[in-house]
Amino acid sequence: MLRHGAARRRRGKMAAPGEEAAFARRIDPAREPGLSPEQRRLMAQVEYAQRQRALQRRLRSRNVLLALGIGAVTFGIYGYTFYSVSQERFLDDLEQEAEAARARARARAEGAAS
Repeated sequence: MLRHGAARRRRGKMAAPGEEAAFARRIDPAREPGLSPEQRRLMAQVEYAQRQRALQRRLRSRNVLLALGIGAVTFGIYGYTFYSVSQERFLDDLEQEAEAARARARARAEGAAS
């Protein structure tokens, strides 16, 4: 097993076949001899921070996908509403009926005045 000093001396060199590289070797802080409680605490703190960053990245991508989905649905509803309102003619029919009623009222008023 290589220690930090040995890893510094071998920096830049490839590990021999069957030998694990010092920088890639995983250790269990609870079982590793020679680590002080402060070093173990620091390692736990760093691992926690890495897990939080990974979680934030994953949540950020989910949030972006959710925002795009909600935006697409919103613009779809908005576009459909404009499309359907542009095809409706009931207001035109109501306007024609109102104009006809006004014309009849004018005709009655003129007939009653004469």
